[in-house]
This record gives sequence, structure tokens and C-alpha cells, in this order.
Amino acid sequence: MSTHPGFEDGDAQALDDIGADAPESDAKVLEPLDIAAEPFEQLVVDELDELPDDMVDGLDNIVFVVEDRPEDGSLDLLGLYDGVALTERGQYGFGEMPDRIILYREPLLAISRDLNELRDQIHVTLVHEIAHFYGIDDEKLHELGWG
Repeated sequence: MSTHPGFEDGDAQALDDIGADAPESDAKVLEPLDIAAEPFEQLVVDELDELPDDMVDGLDNIVFVVEDRPEDGSLDLLGLYDGVALTERGQYGFGEMPDRIILYREPLLAISRDLNELRDQIHVTLVHEIAHFYGIDDEKLHELGWG
């Protein structure tokens, strides 16, 4: 997939710029990463492109959204699936608003030491929230090593 609902193609130069500013993995980091919304969204798009086709091909009536923080303002939540899981749907798909997978930029930045770790965290968060779309709960995700 080259484009995803809720995102436009990002600025490659902005990603090059954050990569240039990102600390080395083995360096001690005192400051959290600071990446603006647009280049962060491009990172999310890039990680969506890296997911296996069989994981994303079944996504229907869903948009991906980046928000700065959850409504409560905390940094505790990295992502959220807001919708009805496939396993719980009855007559779904006729006029419903799209389900949403939300990634929270500031919490993801706060737990990442460098750009590579941020990419990994985005990847894991996407897999986790997409799993909820397919009806996989947190307990099963933890058993599978995605918790």
C-alpha cells in the first residue's frame, strides 16, 4: 500500500531531517525525541507499508489517525482501536462511520530513545491496534508477545 486513509504523502526531507537529528542508538539521551506532527504521520505511513499484506488487506472501513495525546492528557496510552471488532459485528458495513486506529504522538516519542526505537514502537502499536480490529484481546496479544 502506498497511501493510507487519514494520511497524505509526507515530506521526505522532513524525515531526512529528523533522521539526521536522531541520536545514535548507543548514545545516552537526555532529551526525548521531538518530531512534529507531519513527519511523525509519515513515519506511521511508512510502518503501515511495512506490515504484511495479509494483516492489512482485511482492514475495511477504518482510518488511521495521529493525535498528540489521549483525551485525558496522559502519556500512558500509545494507541487505541475505536470501533467494533470483526468478531463482534452483526450487520455491519452499511452506513457506519469508519472505525479508527489512533496513535498518540507524544507518548510514543516519550518512550523512544532514538528514531529506530520510535519506528519499532509505532510498528508494535499498529500491530496491537490492528489485532483489536480482528478481535484479538490484550490477554491473547500478551501471550503472543505483542503486549
